[in-house]
Amino acid sequence: MLKGKFSVYFLWLFLIVTTISVSCAKKEGKTEEKDLLARAREIHQRIVTVDTHCDTAMMLLRGGWNPAEEHDPKMPGSGKIDLPRMKKGGLDAEFFAAFVAQGPRTEEAYTQARRRTEELIRAVKDMVEKNQNLIGLGYTPEDAYRLKKQGKLTAFLGIENGYAIGRDLSLIKYFYDQGVRYITLCHTSDNDICDSSTDRREPEDNGLSEFGRQVVAECNRVGMIIDISHASDKSFYDVLSLSKAPIIASHSCARAVCDNPRNLTDDMIRALARKGGVIQICFLSSYVKTPKPNPERAKALAEFRAKYSNLRDIQDNSLRQKIMSELEEINRKYPADLATVQDLVDHIDHVVKLVGVDYVGIGTDFDGGGGVLGCNDVSEMINVTVELLKRGYTEKEIAKIWGENFFRVFRQVTEVARKLKTA
Repeated sequence: MLKGKFSVYFLWLFLIVTTISVSCAKKEGKTEEKDLLARAREIHQRIVTVDTHCDTAMMLLRGGWNPAEEHDPKMPGSGKIDLPRMKKGGLDAEFFAAFVAQGPRTEEAYTQARRRTEELIRAVKDMVEKNQNLIGLGYTPEDAYRLKKQGKLTAFLGIENGYAIGRDLSLIKYFYDQGVRYITLCHTSDNDICDSSTDRREPEDNGLSEFGRQVVAECNRVGMIIDISHASDKSFYDVLSLSKAPIIASHSCARAVCDNPRNLTDDMIRALARKGGVIQICFLSSYVKTPKPNPERAKALAEFRAKYSNLRDIQDNSLRQKIMSELEEINRKYPADLATVQDLVDHIDHVVKLVGVDYVGIGTDFDGGGGVLGCNDVSEMINVTVELLKRGYTEKEIAKIWGENFFRVFRQVTEVARKLKTA
Protein backbone atom coordinates (compact mmCIF):
# COMPACT_ATOMS: atom_id res chain seq x y z
CA MET A 1 0.00 0.00 0.00
CA LEU A 2 2.86 2.36 0.93
CA LYS A 3 4.53 1.56 -2.37
CA GLY A 4 1.37 2.53 -4.24
CA LYS A 5 1.20 5.85 -2.38
CA PHE A 6 4.81 6.63 -3.34
CA SER A 7 4.00 5.81 -7.00
CA VAL A 8 1.06 8.24 -6.98
CA TYR A 9 3.21 10.87 -5.26
CA PHE A 10 6.03 10.59 -7.80
CA LEU A 11 3.52 10.64 -10.69
CA TRP A 12 1.95 13.80 -9.23
CA LEU A 13 5.40 15.38 -8.79
CA PHE A 14 6.38 14.43 -12.36
CA LEU A 15 3.23 16.05 -13.76
CA ILE A 16 3.88 19.27 -11.83
CA VAL A 17 7.52 19.48 -12.98
CA THR A 18 6.54 18.70 -16.58
CA THR A 19 3.79 21.34 -16.57
CA ILE A 20 6.16 23.95 -15.15
CA SER A 21 8.86 23.02 -17.72
CA VAL A 22 6.43 23.29 -20.66
CA SER A 23 5.07 26.57 -19.33
CA CYS A 24 8.59 27.96 -18.91
CA ALA A 25 9.57 26.80 -22.39
CA LYS A 26 6.53 28.55 -23.87
CA LYS A 27 7.35 31.73 -21.96
CA GLU A 28 10.98 31.53 -23.03
CA GLY A 29 9.88 31.03 -26.65
CA LYS A 30 7.59 34.06 -26.50
CA THR A 31 10.30 36.12 -24.84
CA GLU A 32 12.86 35.10 -27.44
CA GLU A 33 10.43 35.97 -30.28
CA LYS A 34 9.71 39.33 -28.66
CA ASP A 35 13.44 40.01 -28.26
CA LEU A 36 14.10 39.13 -31.90
CA LEU A 37 11.30 41.42 -33.05
CA ALA A 38 12.70 44.29 -30.96
CA ARG A 39 16.18 43.63 -32.35
CA ALA A 40 14.81 43.53 -35.91
CA ARG A 41 13.10 46.89 -35.42
CA GLU A 42 16.34 48.40 -34.08
CA ILE A 43 18.21 47.14 -37.15
CA HIS A 44 15.59 48.61 -39.48
CA GLN A 45 16.03 51.98 -37.79
CA ARG A 46 19.73 51.92 -38.67
CA ILE A 47 19.61 50.58 -42.24
CA VAL A 48 17.76 51.55 -45.43
CA THR A 49 15.36 48.87 -46.66
CA VAL A 50 14.11 48.63 -50.24
CA ASP A 51 11.56 46.49 -52.05
CA THR A 52 12.33 46.46 -55.77
CA HIS A 53 8.90 45.56 -57.10
CA CYS A 54 5.23 46.18 -56.39
CA ASP A 55 2.17 46.82 -58.57
CA THR A 56 0.51 49.27 -56.18
CA ALA A 57 0.62 52.04 -58.80
CA MET A 58 -2.54 50.48 -60.26
CA MET A 59 -4.26 50.91 -56.88
CA LEU A 60 -3.51 54.64 -57.05
CA LEU A 61 -5.80 54.95 -60.07
CA ARG A 62 -8.75 53.57 -58.14
CA GLY A 63 -11.17 56.19 -56.89
CA GLY A 64 -11.59 56.33 -53.12
CA TRP A 65 -8.35 54.54 -52.24
CA ASN A 66 -6.04 56.82 -50.27
CA PRO A 67 -2.40 55.61 -49.91
CA ALA A 68 -1.91 57.92 -46.89
CA GLU A 69 -4.56 56.00 -44.92
CA GLU A 70 -3.88 52.68 -43.20
CA HIS A 71 -6.06 49.95 -44.70
CA ASP A 72 -7.08 46.75 -42.92
CA PRO A 73 -5.35 43.95 -44.86
CA LYS A 74 -8.24 41.61 -44.04
CA MET A 75 -10.71 43.81 -45.93
CA PRO A 76 -11.32 43.32 -49.69
CA GLY A 77 -9.67 45.95 -51.86
CA SER A 78 -7.29 47.07 -49.12
CA GLY A 79 -4.20 46.32 -51.21
CA LYS A 80 -0.86 45.20 -49.82
CA ILE A 81 0.88 48.57 -49.49
CA ASP A 82 0.04 51.98 -48.10
CA LEU A 83 2.31 54.56 -46.47
CA PRO A 84 1.34 53.89 -42.80
CA ARG A 85 1.81 50.15 -43.30
CA MET A 86 5.23 50.75 -44.90
CA LYS A 87 6.24 52.52 -41.67
CA LYS A 88 4.76 49.73 -39.55
CA GLY A 89 6.61 47.02 -41.49
CA GLY A 90 9.93 48.84 -41.46
CA LEU A 91 10.16 49.39 -45.22
CA ASP A 92 11.87 52.62 -46.26
CA ALA A 93 11.82 52.55 -50.06
CA GLU A 94 9.51 51.02 -52.64
CA PHE A 95 9.80 50.64 -56.40
CA PHE A 96 6.35 51.34 -57.81
CA ALA A 97 6.16 49.59 -61.18
CA ALA A 98 4.19 51.07 -64.05
CA PHE A 99 2.80 47.79 -65.40
CA VAL A 100 1.36 47.41 -68.89
CA ALA A 101 -0.19 44.17 -70.08
CA GLN A 102 1.14 42.79 -73.35
CA GLY A 103 -1.08 43.68 -76.29
CA PRO A 104 -0.90 43.68 -80.07
CA ARG A 105 2.34 44.79 -81.71
CA THR A 106 0.79 47.68 -83.65
CA GLU A 107 1.51 51.39 -83.65
CA GLU A 108 -1.91 52.13 -82.18
CA ALA A 109 -1.38 49.62 -79.35
CA TYR A 110 2.13 50.96 -78.67
CA THR A 111 0.69 54.46 -78.27
CA GLN A 112 -1.93 53.14 -75.85
CA ALA A 113 0.73 51.30 -73.82
CA ARG A 114 2.85 54.43 -73.61
CA ARG A 115 -0.11 56.50 -72.41
CA ARG A 116 -0.98 53.90 -69.79
CA THR A 117 2.62 53.93 -68.55
CA GLU A 118 2.61 57.73 -68.33
CA GLU A 119 -0.69 57.60 -66.43
CA LEU A 120 0.76 55.24 -63.82
CA ILE A 121 3.94 57.30 -63.46
CA ARG A 122 1.84 60.41 -62.96
CA ALA A 123 -0.24 58.62 -60.31
CA VAL A 124 2.88 57.81 -58.26
CA LYS A 125 4.18 61.37 -58.59
CA ASP A 126 0.78 62.73 -57.56
CA MET A 127 0.86 60.50 -54.47
CA VAL A 128 4.26 61.91 -53.54
CA GLU A 129 3.20 65.51 -54.16
CA LYS A 130 0.10 65.10 -51.97
CA ASN A 131 2.05 63.46 -49.14
CA GLN A 132 5.35 65.36 -49.08
CA ASN A 133 5.45 65.12 -45.29
CA LEU A 134 5.53 61.31 -45.57
CA ILE A 135 7.35 60.39 -48.78
CA GLY A 136 9.70 61.73 -51.46
CA LEU A 137 10.58 60.66 -54.99
CA GLY A 138 13.90 58.85 -55.40
CA TYR A 139 16.22 59.03 -58.40
CA THR A 140 19.43 57.69 -56.80
CA PRO A 141 20.31 55.46 -53.83
CA GLU A 142 21.49 58.58 -51.99
CA ASP A 143 17.95 59.98 -52.14
CA ALA A 144 16.69 57.05 -50.07
CA TYR A 145 19.34 57.62 -47.40
CA ARG A 146 18.65 61.37 -47.34
CA LEU A 147 14.89 60.91 -47.06
CA LYS A 148 15.28 58.33 -44.29
CA LYS A 149 17.26 60.88 -42.24
CA GLN A 150 14.31 63.24 -42.70
CA GLY A 151 11.93 60.57 -41.41
CA LYS A 152 10.39 60.03 -44.84
CA LEU A 153 9.76 57.10 -47.15
CA THR A 154 11.03 56.89 -50.74
CA ALA A 155 9.11 56.12 -53.93
CA PHE A 156 11.20 54.89 -56.86
CA LEU A 157 9.78 54.26 -60.33
CA GLY A 158 10.12 51.21 -62.56
CA ILE A 159 8.39 49.94 -65.70
CA GLU A 160 7.17 46.35 -65.90
CA ASN A 161 7.09 45.16 -69.51
CA GLY A 162 9.23 46.70 -72.24
CA TYR A 163 6.04 46.76 -74.33
CA ALA A 164 5.74 50.29 -72.90
CA ILE A 165 8.45 51.51 -75.31
CA GLY A 166 7.00 49.71 -78.33
CA ARG A 167 9.76 49.87 -80.93
CA ASP A 168 10.90 53.38 -80.08
CA LEU A 169 14.38 53.39 -78.49
CA SER A 170 14.10 57.10 -77.68
CA LEU A 171 11.44 56.25 -75.07
CA ILE A 172 14.11 54.68 -72.83
CA LYS A 173 15.74 58.08 -72.33
CA TYR A 174 12.31 59.73 -72.19
CA PHE A 175 11.16 57.50 -69.34
CA TYR A 176 14.54 57.80 -67.59
CA ASP A 177 14.06 61.57 -67.61
CA GLN A 178 10.60 60.98 -66.09
CA GLY A 179 12.33 59.29 -63.14
CA VAL A 180 12.08 55.62 -64.17
CA ARG A 181 15.14 53.66 -63.06
CA TYR A 182 14.51 50.12 -64.33
CA ILE A 183 12.65 48.37 -67.13
CA THR A 184 11.48 44.77 -66.86
CA LEU A 185 12.08 43.70 -70.45
CA CYS A 186 8.96 41.55 -70.83
CA HIS A 187 6.02 40.15 -68.90
CA THR A 188 4.06 36.90 -69.31
CA SER A 189 4.15 37.02 -73.12
CA ASP A 190 6.87 37.36 -75.73
CA ASN A 191 7.30 40.90 -77.03
CA ASP A 192 9.46 42.83 -79.50
CA ILE A 193 12.41 42.82 -77.10
CA CYS A 194 12.66 39.22 -75.94
CA ASP A 195 10.88 35.96 -75.15
CA SER A 196 9.06 35.41 -71.87
CA SER A 197 9.64 32.51 -69.47
CA THR A 198 5.91 31.69 -69.45
CA ASP A 199 5.03 32.02 -73.15
CA ARG A 200 5.70 28.86 -75.12
CA ARG A 201 3.04 29.30 -77.78
CA GLU A 202 6.08 29.02 -80.03
CA PRO A 203 7.99 26.08 -78.47
CA GLU A 204 11.42 27.45 -79.36
CA ASP A 205 12.95 30.01 -77.02
CA ASN A 206 14.31 32.68 -79.35
CA GLY A 207 15.76 34.84 -76.60
CA LEU A 208 16.67 38.45 -77.28
CA SER A 209 15.62 39.97 -80.62
CA GLU A 210 17.78 42.30 -82.72
CA PHE A 211 15.68 45.19 -81.42
CA GLY A 212 16.22 43.81 -77.91
CA ARG A 213 19.98 44.03 -78.41
CA GLN A 214 19.56 47.72 -79.19
CA VAL A 215 17.41 48.11 -76.06
CA VAL A 216 20.17 46.61 -73.89
CA ALA A 217 22.76 48.97 -75.38
CA GLU A 218 20.52 52.01 -74.93
CA CYS A 219 19.70 51.10 -71.32
CA ASN A 220 23.45 50.89 -70.63
CA ARG A 221 24.02 54.24 -72.31
CA VAL A 222 21.20 56.00 -70.47
CA GLY A 223 21.77 54.42 -67.05
CA MET A 224 18.53 52.43 -66.99
CA ILE A 225 18.75 49.24 -64.90
CA ILE A 226 17.84 46.14 -66.92
CA ASP A 227 15.45 43.74 -65.18
CA ILE A 228 15.21 40.17 -66.48
CA SER A 229 12.41 38.89 -64.22
CA HIS A 230 9.83 37.22 -66.52
CA ALA A 231 12.45 36.74 -69.28
CA SER A 232 13.08 33.28 -70.77
CA ASP A 233 16.29 31.42 -70.01
CA LYS A 234 17.81 32.24 -73.40
CA SER A 235 16.72 35.88 -73.07
CA PHE A 236 18.48 35.98 -69.69
CA TYR A 237 21.78 34.68 -71.04
CA ASP A 238 21.58 36.89 -74.14
CA VAL A 239 21.09 40.01 -72.03
CA LEU A 240 23.81 39.02 -69.59
CA SER A 241 26.35 38.49 -72.37
CA LEU A 242 25.59 41.86 -73.98
CA SER A 243 25.10 44.21 -71.05
CA LYS A 244 28.08 46.29 -70.02
CA ALA A 245 26.43 46.90 -66.63
CA PRO A 246 25.16 44.46 -63.97
CA ILE A 247 21.50 43.44 -64.31
CA ILE A 248 18.80 42.51 -61.82
CA ALA A 249 15.93 40.09 -61.38
CA SER A 250 13.57 42.47 -59.57
CA HIS A 251 11.16 39.76 -58.37
CA SER A 252 12.25 36.14 -58.91
CA CYS A 253 13.17 33.10 -56.82
CA ALA A 254 15.49 30.07 -57.03
CA ARG A 255 14.32 27.26 -59.33
CA ALA A 256 16.29 24.67 -57.34
CA VAL A 257 14.04 25.41 -54.34
CA CYS A 258 10.78 25.78 -56.29
CA ASP A 259 10.66 24.42 -59.84
CA ASN A 260 8.86 27.23 -61.67
CA PRO A 261 9.93 28.67 -65.05
CA ARG A 262 9.73 32.18 -63.56
CA ASN A 263 12.59 31.32 -61.21
CA LEU A 264 16.32 31.31 -61.92
CA THR A 265 18.36 28.11 -62.12
CA ASP A 266 21.57 27.75 -60.11
CA ASP A 267 23.61 28.30 -63.28
CA MET A 268 21.68 31.49 -63.97
CA ILE A 269 22.22 32.75 -60.42
CA ARG A 270 25.95 32.00 -60.66
CA ALA A 271 26.16 33.83 -64.00
CA LEU A 272 24.19 36.79 -62.61
CA ALA A 273 26.55 37.03 -59.63
CA ARG A 274 29.68 36.81 -61.80
CA LYS A 275 28.50 39.94 -63.60
CA GLY A 276 27.75 41.66 -60.27
CA GLY A 277 23.96 41.43 -60.53
CA VAL A 278 21.39 40.63 -57.88
CA ILE A 279 18.30 38.41 -57.56
CA GLN A 280 15.51 40.01 -55.54
CA ILE A 281 13.48 37.22 -53.94
CA CYS A 282 9.78 37.35 -54.88
CA PHE A 283 6.91 36.78 -52.40
CA LEU A 284 4.51 35.26 -54.94
CA SER A 285 3.68 32.00 -53.21
CA SER A 286 3.73 29.71 -56.26
CA TYR A 287 7.30 30.89 -56.99
CA VAL A 288 8.30 30.21 -53.38
CA LYS A 289 6.76 26.76 -52.85
CA THR A 290 4.90 24.27 -55.05
CA PRO A 291 1.32 24.29 -53.68
CA LYS A 292 -0.45 21.16 -52.46
CA PRO A 293 -3.15 19.75 -54.79
CA ASN A 294 -6.54 21.50 -54.39
CA PRO A 295 -9.04 20.14 -56.96
CA GLU A 296 -11.82 22.64 -56.14
CA ARG A 297 -9.46 25.60 -56.44
CA ALA A 298 -7.91 24.17 -59.61
CA LYS A 299 -11.40 23.78 -61.17
CA ALA A 300 -12.42 27.34 -60.25
CA LEU A 301 -9.17 28.77 -61.64
CA ALA A 302 -9.51 26.72 -64.85
CA GLU A 303 -13.03 28.11 -65.36
CA PHE A 304 -11.72 31.62 -64.64
CA ARG A 305 -8.94 31.25 -67.21
CA ALA A 306 -11.38 29.85 -69.80
CA LYS A 307 -13.75 32.77 -69.20
CA TYR A 308 -10.94 35.32 -69.55
CA SER A 309 -8.66 33.59 -72.02
CA ASN A 310 -7.67 36.99 -73.41
CA LEU A 311 -6.68 38.42 -70.01
CA ARG A 312 -3.17 39.25 -71.21
CA ASP A 313 -4.60 41.45 -73.97
CA ILE A 314 -7.12 43.41 -71.87
CA GLN A 315 -6.04 47.02 -71.59
CA ASP A 316 -9.20 48.55 -70.10
CA ASN A 317 -8.44 49.32 -66.44
CA SER A 318 -12.03 49.10 -65.13
CA LEU A 319 -12.52 45.71 -66.78
CA ARG A 320 -9.22 44.43 -65.37
CA GLN A 321 -10.33 45.56 -61.88
CA LYS A 322 -13.62 43.67 -62.27
CA ILE A 323 -11.74 40.56 -63.35
CA MET A 324 -9.29 40.82 -60.45
CA SER A 325 -12.25 41.15 -58.04
CA GLU A 326 -13.53 37.82 -59.36
CA LEU A 327 -10.10 36.32 -58.78
CA GLU A 328 -10.08 37.70 -55.22
CA GLU A 329 -13.43 35.97 -54.62
CA ILE A 330 -12.00 32.64 -55.85
CA ASN A 331 -9.04 33.09 -53.48
CA ARG A 332 -11.44 33.83 -50.62
CA LYS A 333 -13.66 30.83 -51.34
CA TYR A 334 -10.82 28.43 -52.13
CA PRO A 335 -7.75 29.75 -50.24
CA ALA A 336 -4.37 29.11 -51.77
CA ASP A 337 -1.83 26.89 -50.05
CA LEU A 338 0.46 29.79 -49.25
CA ALA A 339 4.16 29.49 -48.64
CA THR A 340 5.53 30.85 -45.36
CA VAL A 341 8.19 33.37 -44.38
CA GLN A 342 10.37 30.37 -43.56
CA ASP A 343 9.91 29.01 -47.10
CA LEU A 344 10.79 32.44 -48.47
CA VAL A 345 14.00 32.73 -46.46
CA ASP A 346 14.93 29.24 -47.71
CA HIS A 347 15.41 30.93 -51.11
CA ILE A 348 17.65 33.59 -49.57
CA ASP A 349 19.63 30.85 -47.82
CA HIS A 350 20.00 28.97 -51.09
CA VAL A 351 21.37 31.98 -52.97
CA VAL A 352 23.74 32.85 -50.10
CA LYS A 353 25.12 29.30 -50.00
CA LEU A 354 25.44 29.27 -53.79
CA VAL A 355 27.11 32.63 -54.50
CA GLY A 356 27.35 34.57 -51.25
CA VAL A 357 25.33 37.22 -49.45
CA ASP A 358 26.23 40.03 -51.89
CA TYR A 359 23.85 38.94 -54.66
CA VAL A 360 20.40 38.63 -53.09
CA GLY A 361 17.66 41.05 -52.07
CA ILE A 362 13.89 41.56 -51.70
CA GLY A 363 11.28 42.14 -54.43
CA THR A 364 7.81 41.36 -53.07
CA ASP A 365 5.48 41.74 -56.07
CA PHE A 366 2.86 43.02 -53.60
CA ASP A 367 -0.40 43.94 -55.34
CA GLY A 368 0.75 41.81 -58.26
CA GLY A 369 0.17 38.47 -56.54
CA GLY A 370 2.89 38.54 -53.86
CA GLY A 371 2.17 37.47 -50.30
CA VAL A 372 3.15 34.60 -47.98
CA LEU A 373 1.97 33.49 -44.55
CA GLY A 374 3.66 35.72 -42.02
CA CYS A 375 4.32 38.42 -44.61
CA ASN A 376 1.14 38.90 -46.59
CA ASP A 377 1.36 42.68 -46.76
CA VAL A 378 3.95 45.39 -46.20
CA SER A 379 3.11 45.81 -42.50
CA GLU A 380 4.57 42.33 -41.84
CA MET A 381 7.89 42.77 -43.64
CA ILE A 382 9.76 43.03 -40.36
CA ASN A 383 9.06 39.28 -39.98
CA VAL A 384 11.55 38.53 -42.77
CA THR A 385 14.27 40.14 -40.67
CA VAL A 386 13.14 38.19 -37.60
CA GLU A 387 13.55 34.96 -39.57
CA LEU A 388 16.97 36.05 -40.85
CA LEU A 389 18.05 36.72 -37.26
CA LYS A 390 16.80 33.28 -36.20
CA ARG A 391 19.08 31.78 -38.84
CA GLY A 392 22.12 33.64 -37.62
CA TYR A 393 22.42 36.44 -40.17
CA THR A 394 24.36 39.44 -38.88
CA GLU A 395 23.20 43.05 -39.08
CA LYS A 396 25.78 43.69 -41.83
CA GLU A 397 24.42 40.79 -43.89
CA ILE A 398 20.83 41.86 -43.29
CA ALA A 399 21.67 45.39 -44.46
CA LYS A 400 23.07 43.94 -47.69
CA ILE A 401 19.98 41.79 -48.32
CA TRP A 402 17.58 44.65 -47.55
CA GLY A 403 19.12 47.17 -49.88
CA GLU A 404 22.88 47.55 -50.06
CA ASN A 405 23.28 44.84 -52.72
CA PHE A 406 20.68 46.39 -54.97
CA PHE A 407 21.97 49.92 -54.42
CA ARG A 408 25.47 48.72 -55.38
CA VAL A 409 24.08 47.57 -58.74
CA PHE A 410 22.13 50.84 -59.06
CA ARG A 411 25.35 52.85 -58.66
CA GLN A 412 27.33 50.60 -61.02
CA VAL A 413 24.72 51.00 -63.77
CA THR A 414 24.96 54.79 -63.35
CA GLU A 415 28.77 54.64 -63.46
CA VAL A 416 28.75 52.54 -66.65
CA ALA A 417 26.47 55.11 -68.30
CA ARG A 418 28.79 57.93 -67.22
CA LYS A 419 31.81 56.15 -68.73
CA LEU A 420 29.97 55.39 -71.97
CA LYS A 421 29.02 59.03 -72.34
CA THR A 422 32.59 60.24 -71.81
CA ALA A 423 34.25 57.56 -73.93
